[in-house]
Amino acid sequence: LLEKYVASARHIEVQIVADSYGHVIHLGERECSLQRRNQKVLEEAPSSGLSPDMRQQVGELAVRAAKALHYSSIGTVEFLMDKNSGNFYFMEINPRIQVEHGITEAITGVDLVKTQILLAAGEPLTLCQEEIAFTGHAIECRINAEDPRLNFLPSPGQITFYHQPGGPGIRVDSGVCAGTTVHSYYDSLIAKVIAHGRTRGEAIRSVPAPRSDQPA
Repeated sequence: LLEKYVASARHIEVQIVADSYGHVIHLGERECSLQRRNQKVLEEAPSSGLSPDMRQQVGELAVRAAKALHYSSIGTVEFLMDKNSGNFYFMEINPRIQVEHGITEAITGVDLVKTQILLAAGEPLTLCQEEIAFTGHAIECRINAEDPRLNFLPSPGQITFYHQPGGPGIRVDSGVCAGTTVHSYYDSLIAKVIAHGRTRGEAIRSVPAPRSDQPA
């Protein structure tokens, strides 16, 4: 097996939606290049590294791939983009809702979970590509139970204090609260903080700063 090595790459993935009747659209791309030990820690949509032509190209590539496979459901087509040449190289298709789906929902207004349920029930796709409008910029930070003093190894135990951020443009998906025990049997991800703004800068600035007067 011989694969092309891309020395300087961006991790670009495209959200696709396909019904059982051959209709496929995409809901734009997400960038997931910021990773630690090959695990995503921050994602944003749209990618700040794509030109309008590149954005159109990768969206069309994702739709073509889904149609060639007669794909049906929500899915994500993932690519490596060579930062030097601008070429896209196919990696995989994830046939599921992904952790970072919330940033796509933020910039499109499309409820992906609801849409997947309707598609699974045999409902036809009611949206066409021309109706998809992208609004602003969204960034997701994964909050993990990890110890930075131990090279970010998972850190199971009890959460003694939990303060959930909020405010305009802020969405938090979590399943924990003060008193919750984080077990060692599962992934260390405990929450996701999603910030949506009119621009990338606004999305970054809207993320609330952590409180310094409380324990971690």
